[in-house]
Amino acid sequence: MEARMQAAGTAMIGGDLPVHRLGFGAMRITGPDIWGPPRDPAEARHVLRRAVELGVNFIDTADSYGPGASEELIAEALHPYPPGLVIATKGGIVRPKPARWDPDCRPEHLRAACEASLRRLRLERIDLYQLHTIDPRVRLEESIGELVQLQTEGKIRHIGVSNVRVAELDRARRLARIVSVQNRYNVADRTSDPVLAACERDGLVFIPWRPLAQGSGEMMSTGGPLIALSRLASRQGLSQSQAAIAWLLARSPVMLPIPGTSKSGHLEENVAAAAVTLTAEEMRAIG
Repeated sequence: MEARMQAAGTAMIGGDLPVHRLGFGAMRITGPDIWGPPRDPAEARHVLRRAVELGVNFIDTADSYGPGASEELIAEALHPYPPGLVIATKGGIVRPKPARWDPDCRPEHLRAACEASLRRLRLERIDLYQLHTIDPRVRLEESIGELVQLQTEGKIRHIGVSNVRVAELDRARRLARIVSVQNRYNVADRTSDPVLAACERDGLVFIPWRPLAQGSGEMMSTGGPLIALSRLASRQGLSQSQAAIAWLLARSPVMLPIPGTSKSGHLEENVAAAAVTLTAEEMRAIG
């Protein structure tokens, strides 16, 4: 499986953190509605350990997943962390109840959130800390400024942003060295194409969330790209998820997909997609 991961290529985060170009998103290892601990904590820890055994060396999480539960499980399963494993987390969203995802990017909240993530992950420094969203009540300059201060103090290695438009990315980059963007992106939703283009131009890593276009009806759509993706999957004997991952990997060299799951079987299936190669003709057919 390590050879399959190598087939996907390497992403260089910040110029000094090389990772395989297929990571693991640790949102789904928590409880229902991304709330509380998982129903089967042992399986969640097994999935995390198995991901690393299969060659995954980039794990993405957030303090809002659980909240806190995802980070705690990562530490329980993997600490002390193996050399080369990069753990990215995010701050800037609070969860007063399961259905709520509220922005809070006040500097004082981001500082408290980062320090709590450090404790839960049992780290002295977070390799990639991402501003999880834009808070309309807080100037972006204040939020990014606090992350820069945390970076200066040695608590953050690199800074990323999430759920941004090009103008917001440009503003953030005037204040800090931004190394990554995490936006929603999949074969059915390409509204972040302008942001992806900016990342390609300037060498930022682009981390697509919801990479499999699942969870909101996209995969049931009868749209052209999805039909083409389904036909490709049938021809190559792939699952729809594997085809979606392969498309993302072929879409851009700066793409770092992070499909997540709470099941080890699904994990194995996703990782196998790292070795799937799509031709230029197949990419044109999907669009």
